[in-house]
Amino acid sequence: MSAPLLTDLLAVAVQAAREAGRIHQQYAGRAFEVRSKTTFSDLVTEVDALAEAAIREVVAARYPDHAVLGEEEGQQGDGEYRWVVDPLDGTVNYAHGFPVYCASVAVEHHGQRLAGAVYDPTRDELFTATLGGGAHLNGAAIHVSATASLRAPALISTGFPYDATERRFMGPLERLLAGGVPLRRPGAAALDLCYVACGRLDGYWEIGLKPWDSAAGALIVTEAGGLVSDVHGHPGPHGEMLVAANERLHHELLAVLRGDG
Repeated sequence: MSAPLLTDLLAVAVQAAREAGRIHQQYAGRAFEVRSKTTFSDLVTEVDALAEAAIREVVAARYPDHAVLGEEEGQQGDGEYRWVVDPLDGTVNYAHGFPVYCASVAVEHHGQRLAGAVYDPTRDELFTATLGGGAHLNGAAIHVSATASLRAPALISTGFPYDATERRFMGPLERLLAGGVPLRRPGAAALDLCYVACGRLDGYWEIGLKPWDSAAGALIVTEAGGLVSDVHGHPGPHGEMLVAANERLHHELLAVLRGDG
């Protein structure tokens, strides 16, 4: 993949993510429609829809023949390039005025992630990556932490499923807590991944993520020198459980999550 194309794809991703973030802040603190999507805790707002429409408009203006998969409108179009977008990751946080949310925009070519941008408008932090080009925060190179053991201690984040009948996360959660590992649950998967990429977190795991939750963040982690896999260690962000960590910690975190030994 040529460097000029990757640069252009990233520029579009950045523009789209920033435009979504502008809409987030425009409506923050104002009255807007909030409804439940699947459960009482799985919310969607009119801001989600407005932000996704803006992202789609930015992409279509530059690449009208590319497909776009978004959380709110599903996939539109078909072809070798596909944009995977979460217009407002952390909707429940946003609806409550809790300032942990972002826009996530990535582009794939035949399933291979090429470029991604995650924008946190509350902190004006833009995380970016291109395939083979490294990862950056507001233009400065970032790298995963060097923490080598959960006992260091490592700081690990996770997310809780919306489905109250989903109990598979309880075993891993209990094992980490029993080991005295500090855990956090911020509530925006894309930001969790970006925080692993820049070393604010040492690892992250979650069950049941969708492609738009992880497409940009997973690329940012790997370009920052981290590993992203399923719970069995198979590379990629699309297993039932996503696990991200620096290379030194990844194996140990996987073993605890699986309950090995």
